[in-house]
Amino acid sequence: MSRTTHPLTIGVTGGIASGKSTVARAFAAHGIPWVDADDVAREIVEPGEPALAEIAAHFGERILQPDGRLDRRALREIVFNDSEERRWLESVTHPRIRERLSEHLDAMARGPAPYHLLVSPLLLESSQHEMVDRIVIVDIPEALQIQRTVERDGVDEDQARAIIAAQMPRAERRKRADDIIDNSGDDEALARQVADLDRRYRQSGFPPSP
Repeated sequence: MSRTTHPLTIGVTGGIASGKSTVARAFAAHGIPWVDADDVAREIVEPGEPALAEIAAHFGERILQPDGRLDRRALREIVFNDSEERRWLESVTHPRIRERLSEHLDAMARGPAPYHLLVSPLLLESSQHEMVDRIVIVDIPEALQIQRTVERDGVDEDQARAIIAAQMPRAERRKRADDIIDNSGDDEALARQVADLDRRYRQSGFPPSP
């Protein structure tokens, strides 16, 4: 976490189906803006973007839909089963995602909010953690993670377990946290935790680690 300029950039991450976007919206209720790295990842592979042309040249038209847009499911199936292809894809997309994120963060830093969020599932696995001042982990038990993934994404339990196994272990994420939000409860419990963090970030700028 190398940046120390104000306003603060707060990184928000967590495993699949932990509720990162839900947490971002809870902060937004307090007037806090955010950028979602998943949204940016979609932006940089839109038709006409250099990344999409490079990906299509590498994998062929099998990863394109009839309208020329990226077929995310087809690409995901390729790279999920081939670590070398996944690394190649990351070499194409990650630098462009980081550049676009920097643009969004700079714009938010010029705004009136006392701090802003970078929401990213790969915050800790990529160099994106270098772009934030503080890391918030959205945490839920693995059993609940599996249940929510199955319900949300329409995958079976084995697929959900495989996705979770491919991510950073929960214990490791928690070790890297400056703050942890427990999102295993109801909306009110989440709102209370976010309100508490919002007060701390506003009052002291850089609150002590718990």
